[in-house]
Amino acid sequence: MAGDSVAPTSSSTSKEPTYILHRTPWRPPVAVRGEGSYLYLEDGTKVFDAVGGAAVACIGTSHPKVIKALKDQVDELPYVYNMQLSNKPAEALAKNLVDRSNGAFSAVGFASGGSEAMESVLKLARQYFVDTNQPQRTNFIGRQLSFHGNTLATLSVAYHPARRAPYAAIMDEKNFHHVSPAYAKRFQKPDETEEQYVERLRQELEDKFVALGPDTVIGFVAETVVGATTGVVAAPKGYFKAMKGVCEKYGALFILDEVMSGMGRMGTLHGWQSLGDNCAPDIQAVAKGLGGGYASIGAVLMSPRVVDGIRGSSGLWKHGHTYQAHPLACAASLAVQEVIEEENLLDNIREQGAYLGKLLHERLSGPNALAAPFTFDVRGAGGFWGIEFDFDQPAAASLDLKSERFALAVQAKALQNGLVIMGFYGGGSLDGVKGDHNVIAPAYNTTKEEVEIIVDLYVKSVEEVLREAGAK
Repeated sequence: MAGDSVAPTSSSTSKEPTYILHRTPWRPPVAVRGEGSYLYLEDGTKVFDAVGGAAVACIGTSHPKVIKALKDQVDELPYVYNMQLSNKPAEALAKNLVDRSNGAFSAVGFASGGSEAMESVLKLARQYFVDTNQPQRTNFIGRQLSFHGNTLATLSVAYHPARRAPYAAIMDEKNFHHVSPAYAKRFQKPDETEEQYVERLRQELEDKFVALGPDTVIGFVAETVVGATTGVVAAPKGYFKAMKGVCEKYGALFILDEVMSGMGRMGTLHGWQSLGDNCAPDIQAVAKGLGGGYASIGAVLMSPRVVDGIRGSSGLWKHGHTYQAHPLACAASLAVQEVIEEENLLDNIREQGAYLGKLLHERLSGPNALAAPFTFDVRGAGGFWGIEFDFDQPAAASLDLKSERFALAVQAKALQNGLVIMGFYGGGSLDGVKGDHNVIAPAYNTTKEEVEIIVDLYVKSVEEVLREAGAK
């Protein structure tokens, strides 16, 4: 995961003691204020957040409409328990999500974040088959090199060796199964066409259904665009149509995780509308771009098939959490969604994202780029971009990376240079060892000038790490 071994060396790293058990082995710098995409640290350092935390802050940190919505809601009603009372912001946000789905979804359930949303998806999918008199369906099929959250069930349906390692002994291997990732750049055979690669993956999924017993499978679970684990990897054209076809053939559910790639991140409201063959799922999880970081929220989007099956039987969702449909979170999220629509931010991020991709390609892969020999791939769309590096080649033989993971070293260097990005490794091979990648995920209201700042600081950081390792 990001920050596994390379500590930031910025002077902004706090020297004060901490009583938090942090997710990093060092005391992270403390942010004290945000203004748009800029964050100010406690020592006065100003940094540009080019990844929105973790592809979360989709309209920056200080939009006045969202702040006003939060303040107004605090004055009116800060909390009710959703099993006893509903609330106006939750009802309005659910209607907004259904109305904008073009009929793909007919009901919504809320959660407090991405992991919780995906956990809720798994329970909802199982409940659907209990309610429709198919209790023998107990198996989920996920994909290798995927990530669906940090609960035990979501770690089980996902499969990234390093992230699962501490918990492998308690993973559920009876009900969760896996097929290959849809990652053509790494795993498509040299003699395969795109169509042949898709057909191989489709056949693998069908074979897994048959091996498990077709009427025992609850559903196939996939990220529309794989986020942190492999670094913004979209499937080949036709892949999701093929996978949905297998699910439909055997009566299983087609389930998409758009916690990172949804709610505008790819330049369309839902990632499947642009990078998923326009195949609407039976159930979908969203989170990060829903509330934009102004509040903790996730949502489960339910197709008419699922809603009708449950309403025609038990009539209720047998699942809940204390902060589900929280009034403050829903008020903030509704305001975020209104800002995105009113300011035409999806149009903007498609335009700025294309420019970002162009500059990254030129500066990292161009004929005079220092990083060109090591840049394996630059990929993405809208406000979600991944840059993968590969050092298994002769040109890298003279480099001395001092046993550091390159992407993490770049992440640390970027922070020194005033840029916040994310670094990961292990997404380039099924054993979770090969591959280094960075993720850039700017806000949807980012400007052309800010895109140039991002690229300048990022390329500077990549080149500084390479030069320190001996590149010339």
